Amino acid sequence: MPWRISSAVSQRHEFVLLASQPRANMRQLCHRFGISRPTGYKWLERYLSEGQAGLVDQSRRPHHSPNRTVPTVETAITALRKKHPAWGGRKLQQRLFDLGHRNLPAPSTITSILARHELLDAQESTKHRAFQRFEHAAPNDLWQMDFKGDFALLRARCYPLTIVDDHSRFAVTLNACARNTKNITQSALIQTFRRYGLPARISCDNGPPWGSSCRGHYTQLVIWLMRLGIVVSYARPHHPQTNGKDERFNRTFEIEVLRYQRAATLAQWQQHFDDWRYVYNNERPHEALQMKVPASRYRPSQRAYPERLPPIEYGPTDIVRKVRHAGHIKYKGREIHVGSAFFGLQVALRPTTTDGVFAIFFCQIQIGQLDLAKLGT
Repeated sequence: MPWRISSAVSQRHEFVLLASQPRANMRQLCHRFGISRPTGYKWLERYLSEGQAGLVDQSRRPHHSPNRTVPTVETAITALRKKHPAWGGRKLQQRLFDLGHRNLPAPSTITSILARHELLDAQESTKHRAFQRFEHAAPNDLWQMDFKGDFALLRARCYPLTIVDDHSRFAVTLNACARNTKNITQSALIQTFRRYGLPARISCDNGPPWGSSCRGHYTQLVIWLMRLGIVVSYARPHHPQTNGKDERFNRTFEIEVLRYQRAATLAQWQQHFDDWRYVYNNERPHEALQMKVPASRYRPSQRAYPERLPPIEYGPTDIVRKVRHAGHIKYKGREIHVGSAFFGLQVALRPTTTDGVFAIFFCQIQIGQLDLAKLGT
């Protein structure tokens, strides 16, 4: 079966990196990448024996020598910098090492080489600073999601949708969307879920289409995610550091892609996005990962995307109510607001250890709390 996007070697490389992870599910990976298991094992075996050179359709060997002269190394450094004009000395050194170069100079020397060839942006260099980092324990524990603003095309606008895995920094999504609407975002998420599976939680800001300025955060898109068993959490207003890894990804994306690339249509921008996402995940060394690439720490979720939404089910002791117009349910003669986005769906009240206090659940996710004492008579 064919690979599903144009750059076959890029997709093969991502596939074998994910297939090489501990406890990788080869059958599931092959299904998600749209290839047969024999094909998957063929490319994995070639990669393990020949490296990335074994992933091309015709057999090739790496064209490099372990003993390079200084001029040759300098040429390689400047060529790689021109290809990735936002990369500094450490990233360039690590990537050249990954490509087979040896006897490389120190990152500080590489920086001096860049300066000598007038390849440094002095203004950009002053922006780099250390960050305090926290990460979740495993891939797919948390994905961070955001729209990277929007910008004009000839006859439309582009809204880049970005989603980054918190643990590995692996970019699972970089989509050139026509708008930031529920339907367009959901379509992009379905493609992502089919390839990488479902995360346990997604964190996002309070903007559309997942946030709402109305009472409560719940929107139709968030309810769909809840029905898939995904917990959705929100960043504190005016605190972008809550989604710090996606914010950092967006800054890198702006520096390395939006600053240098030009395109007139969404399809052309999507090709730029696909090319760069591959480089970011599989080639670009990441300082927070000890100069490893994100693909070295990521593995797809074992929770496969269900093509049909699972039914909404509650326990025999739950108090089930159907949400009416204006997002209300009725319990013991009292009107309780749970959110207009839940209209027509069922929610459950579950008693807590405090008398008169109930937890309100949608599916298996708590969406609120009811205190009868505060409602009055």
